[in-house]
Amino acid sequence: MTCRQLVDFLAEYVADGLEVSERTAFAAHLADCPACADYVRSYRDTIALVKDAARDDEAAVAAMPPELVDAILDAARRRRS
Repeated sequence: MTCRQLVDFLAEYVADGLEVSERTAFAAHLADCPACADYVRSYRDTIALVKDAARDDEAAVAAMPPELVDAILDAARRRRS
């Protein structure tokens, strides 16, 4: 797996949506590429920060554009199916 391929599959990896063979290749690349390992770590940290901020600020969540909320929910549904 290349660094570019890792970026293409990052969302599925973090959401545990990769097939076993893809996940194995992803993990092998992370073991050999400190830059990508740092990138994945910062991606996860960003997700956690956004979730924490949204949880702490109901007004911010209420102010989110409905189109954004719909797009996020649609993406989550597609990953589950």
